Amino acid sequence: MMKQFGLIGYPLSHSFSKNYFTKKFEQEKIADCRYELYPIESIAELSKLLQHEKELQGLNVTIPYKETVIPFLHHVSQAVQEIGACNCIRIKNGQLEGFNTDVIGFEQTLQPLLRPQHTKALILGTGGAAKAVAWVLQQKGIHYQYVSRTPGKDRITYDELNAAVMNSHTIIINTTPLGMQPNIHQKPSLPYNLLTPQQLCYDLIYNPSKTNFLLEAEKQDAVIKNGEDMLIIQAEESWKIWNA
Repeated sequence: MMKQFGLIGYPLSHSFSKNYFTKKFEQEKIADCRYELYPIESIAELSKLLQHEKELQGLNVTIPYKETVIPFLHHVSQAVQEIGACNCIRIKNGQLEGFNTDVIGFEQTLQPLLRPQHTKALILGTGGAAKAVAWVLQQKGIHYQYVSRTPGKDRITYDELNAAVMNSHTIIINTTPLGMQPNIHQKPSLPYNLLTPQQLCYDLIYNPSKTNFLLEAEKQDAVIKNGEDMLIIQAEESWKIWNA
């Protein structure tokens, strides 16, 4: 029997997952598995997808459904419960179990880059990926501040990013899709001239490998990191979960 896995999100033009898993199955001679993309326009379409694709044993979840998928799950891991975001689903006996592998990928790729000055962080964006990032920072005792275009009680806006805020926050993590293919000209509205070599700028985007956010940070000699390694780690963690 062919085991089926896939990715839900919308749109999925930016997806790395299908190529990654298809290549993995070829290289490791896994003949009974395939991985497909499921670009659903609404999370409400998930039930119909599961009815139609009865061989599905696992799903990855991407923008914009990491939070809205949770009511569809029968069981969730502690991380999903605490974060409120899920990016990996194991399907067994009609039961959907939710996990968050973003936290593992982010933690393992952030840790080698941390230096003594990295005590406060700005998280650009407030979606599911931002919540996973915040959870990891909290575990590490790094104070964080959300930054968003829209004001709210738990965040500041880009307009409030003055010299004092920028100087005191030595980690800046972009969790938004700004700068992702095909809209590579976009970037978060930061005062890039205030960045210094003391800062670490991490972009969860992996395509292009250097977004405008990272290019601007590099001009200021900040340390930069893209999301490719994080993505590979979280994909492999998904595979472990599906086969547990």
